[in-house]
Amino acid sequence: MEAKHHPLQRLVTKLSDRSALSEDDREAVLALPYSTRAKSAGQHLARVGQVPTSCTLLLSGFAQRYRLLADGARQIVGFHVEGDFVDLHFSMLHRASQCVQLLTPARVADIPKAAMVELMRSRPAVAEAIWIESLADASIVQEWVVSIGRRSARSRLAHLFCELGLRQEQAGLGSRCRIELPLTQEQLGDALGLTTVHINRTVKLLENERLIERSRRSVIIPDWEKLAEVGGFSSAYLHFAASEPTLSQVNCP
Repeated sequence: MEAKHHPLQRLVTKLSDRSALSEDDREAVLALPYSTRAKSAGQHLARVGQVPTSCTLLLSGFAQRYRLLADGARQIVGFHVEGDFVDLHFSMLHRASQCVQLLTPARVADIPKAAMVELMRSRPAVAEAIWIESLADASIVQEWVVSIGRRSARSRLAHLFCELGLRQEQAGLGSRCRIELPLTQEQLGDALGLTTVHINRTVKLLENERLIERSRRSVIIPDWEKLAEVGGFSSAYLHFAASEPTLSQVNCP
């Protein structure tokens, strides 16, 4: 199979952005054993308490990571886009502490945990890249805490739209100016600590201010720089490559 069509090629590209990988390192990642499967929207990839035997890579689709409280309330603590490992930290910690659920139909690749551990032990540069990727995930969680604790509803929503747009663009899924958003207002509320009514009101506020436009399950950002200013958004916490364009270089249609 040609490397560019290999199911793990996106993983190679992502890890190469995190650390300098040699050709042998890249070939070692592509040589990992894996199995692929198709999954439907609503299916779970991990549940609290589950003991993982493999690491699951999202080849396509969109997923949410969440926790349920004793009273049944849900707090979404992260979203996953194509190219993300959805449970790597669960595998390293030996037990899932959160649930991961698909929000769209998806394809995933399951890589045996033992093979991942052996790869990291034998390839220090790959281990460094995976370590940096895990630290970047933790940085996103910290930024979400800041949003829920200190940002207004308007800023929280603007910040999340900026984050998702940039992450989808970085994954090669299109422009940051048009976000594919398969989320209900309830799910947005569970991610941002807001009620559905408050989300509805805030979305309409951003629309009235011409900061966003909605088109079916997409959100269009006419002026990226202005929305980023409203959200107090800086991409530094995402720890992408230095080649990422600055706000002044971004032209939304």
